[in-house]
Amino acid sequence: MSSLALAVRDSSTMVRRNLLHVRRYPSMTLNLLLTPIMMLLLFVYVFGDVMSAGIGGGADRSGYIAYLVPGLLVLTIGSTVIGAAVSVSMDMTQGLTARFRTMAIYRGSLLVGHVVGSVLRVLAGVALVGAVAAAIGFRSADATAVEWMAAVGLLTLFALALTWIAVGMGMAVPNPEAAGNLAMPLVLLPLVSSAFIPAGTMPGWFQPIAEYQPFTPAIETLRGLLLGTEIAWCLVLTVLGHRWSQALFNRGPK
Repeated sequence: MSSLALAVRDSSTMVRRNLLHVRRYPSMTLNLLLTPIMMLLLFVYVFGDVMSAGIGGGADRSGYIAYLVPGLLVLTIGSTVIGAAVSVSMDMTQGLTARFRTMAIYRGSLLVGHVVGSVLRVLAGVALVGAVAAAIGFRSADATAVEWMAAVGLLTLFALALTWIAVGMGMAVPNPEAAGNLAMPLVLLPLVSSAFIPAGTMPGWFQPIAEYQPFTPAIETLRGLLLGTEIAWCLVLTVLGHRWSQALFNRGPK
């Protein structure tokens, strides 16, 4: 069997292991998904009319739903990938990573399993939040099939980027609790982006914080269902996260 075939086989095994953990212990994933769903319902039904009027859509929450949902989908990615940081940290602290290093398997398969499993979990969460949004009135009839494919591609790429960052965070700390705390900015940054209101309506001193961070470009690109230079954020984060995670993983015994 070739080296590539062995790598694919071992990585597939690790992905299957990761997904089995999700099935056996679904509480963490469900808890992470509750945050964006509750925020969606809160902002639509409690603040929807006021927020819609504030962004120039009139006192009609349907206009605000269209503005809010792309931001909530990106926030869902940020909140769900925390599970990857915690899962990697658990493997490190319980000795499983050290054990896998001694086995005759593809060295990077453990990280691939965590990353691919996390991305699949994130996309399932995005689909769930999207379904709730559609149930309460979100519509995007103007988007073409190509634009929908572009939107799904952007969400997948952004999930991949943040997952690699989360994996690095999980290996950089001593325990799962610290991993969850270190990954909290992935949930907090969307709150200070253009997810809920346009960056231009924020105080002048605060606008650069909202504009020059990875979540706002991803949200605005998703809103327009267009692919542009903003995707460079996703590519940069993916490369940096992968290199950081791989470097931390390779510090262990050969």
